[in-house]
Amino acid sequence: MERIEVLISEEKIVERMKQLADVINKDYENREIKLICVLKGGIFALCELSKYIKVPVKLDFMCVSSYEDNTSSSGRVRIVKDLDQNIEGEDVLIVEDIIDSGRTLTYLFEILKARKPNSIRLCTLLDKPDRRVPEADIKVDYTGFTIPDEFVVGYGLDYAQKYRNLPYIGVVKFDDK
Repeated sequence: MERIEVLISEEKIVERMKQLADVINKDYENREIKLICVLKGGIFALCELSKYIKVPVKLDFMCVSSYEDNTSSSGRVRIVKDLDQNIEGEDVLIVEDIIDSGRTLTYLFEILKARKPNSIRLCTLLDKPDRRVPEADIKVDYTGFTIPDEFVVGYGLDYAQKYRNLPYIGVVKFDDK
C-alpha cells in the first residue's frame, strides 16, 4: 500500500511557472517558439507554463517511454507518439515533467537535433540531478524545482498511471503490510 506526502504545493508550482515564463519571454523576445510537450506527464507543466508565455507559441506533442509502470527508468527508450509537425528552422522548447536518469532526454535530443531546428532548449518542472547517469549529457535551460532522489507523483507524474491528477507534487511512501 502506498501513501502520498506533499513535497511541493500547487501554489508554489504556479508561482514558479510564472517566474520561468518571465525568463522565457525575455529569452525569446520577438521570436515564436514551438513548445514540445513530452506526454503524458509534461501536459500539466505545459498548460501551466504556456498560460504565462507572452511570445507567439505553437504546440506539438511527443510520447516517449522508459518507465513501464516501474518506479525507476528501465533504460530502454521508445517513441510512443511522434511529432505531428516538422520542426526544421523552428525555435524549440521541450517541456518535460521530470528529468531523472537523463537517458530519455538524451535520446530525445538526438532525435530532435537531427530534424534541424533553429534552436532547442529544455524546460522541466522537476530535476533530480542525483539520479543522472554519466552517459546523459543534458543541459537544462529552465528548471522549476530541483528535488531529492524520491519517487514523486502528481501534477502529471504517475505511479502505474495513478496520481497524475493531484494538484501538487507528492512523494510516494510505501507502507509495509
